[in-house]
Amino acid sequence: MTFTFHVKDTVSLLKQLVEIPSPSGFTKEIMDFMENILKQLQVDYIRTNKGALIATIKGKDETKHRLLTAHTDTLGAMVKEVKGSGRLKLTMVGGFNWNAVEGEYCTIHTADGKKVRGTILMHQTTVHVYKNASSLPRDEQNIEVRIDEKVLTAEDTRKLGVEVGDFVSFDPRFEETEAGFIKSRHLDDKASTALLLQLIKTIQNTNVSLPHTTHFYISNNEEIGYGGNSNVPEETVEYLAVDMGAIGDGQLSDEFTVSICAKDSSGPYHYEFTRQLVELAKKENIDYKLDIYPYYGSDASAAIRAGYDVKHALLGPGIEASHAYERTHIDSLENTAKLLYSYVNTQIY
Repeated sequence: MTFTFHVKDTVSLLKQLVEIPSPSGFTKEIMDFMENILKQLQVDYIRTNKGALIATIKGKDETKHRLLTAHTDTLGAMVKEVKGSGRLKLTMVGGFNWNAVEGEYCTIHTADGKKVRGTILMHQTTVHVYKNASSLPRDEQNIEVRIDEKVLTAEDTRKLGVEVGDFVSFDPRFEETEAGFIKSRHLDDKASTALLLQLIKTIQNTNVSLPHTTHFYISNNEEIGYGGNSNVPEETVEYLAVDMGAIGDGQLSDEFTVSICAKDSSGPYHYEFTRQLVELAKKENIDYKLDIYPYYGSDASAAIRAGYDVKHALLGPGIEASHAYERTHIDSLENTAKLLYSYVNTQIY
């Protein structure tokens, strides 16, 4: 099998994806964008009631199916309170540390479609006024949004259309470096989403005949725990989550290889399926790392908890500084793409 990784196309698509705001619960725009791509690729798909997309490419064997999933939803926030000063208190969407977004530019998305700009800051940011500015906890009590409009009161802010329940998205600040690094928020999991779309494009454009009917599940609620736990076709035997590899002390994953997860907070992944991926990487000379993520869950583990009788596994590009200002390298994207292509062209045993 020959496989060509199209670096420029993949990075360009990834940039488009991360620049579309899509905190969990606010994903219509990104899913509309994804649906248009699937239409252009002329692939069969459905859109679920929850807003996910499931594209299907028929294979030679239509009795045993495989499913690959990635998610488009990201971390974000919602307006919890309009303060008397006109600034905003936030509540998290997804799990992250407030210090990871302190100082970040953001957009408040009002119910009438207006976009209001702001900055996420500590209330006690000014060191010339607050002696304990550096030591105060970064939490929902101290973090606020400074709105980039002339607002001095809650009434001023509400006149802009800003209200409790409005979504707040964080600027991605996408950058590709000459050394091949890609820095951006929301690489989790839009890097994997871009790879799945490119995989579908490769299959469609080269008329590859897959050994098994294969579903590509683009979920939109993973960051809040239930993105891929429904609408799994009953013929599915293997369920592969394509999501980031977590990097840090005690981890083997890095920014240059594809990371294969043996276990996360949900427990071990299916042993034989995981070993199949490892052996396939070895056979195809794909750089990989086998790893365990202690504080992690995926759409594959969500599907298992929901009761689906499938073999489940997890792989993806290595992402540094997960749920903060993330970074990966094109080498990791390429190794992940190669393993995905090899996998969908193998038999289910």
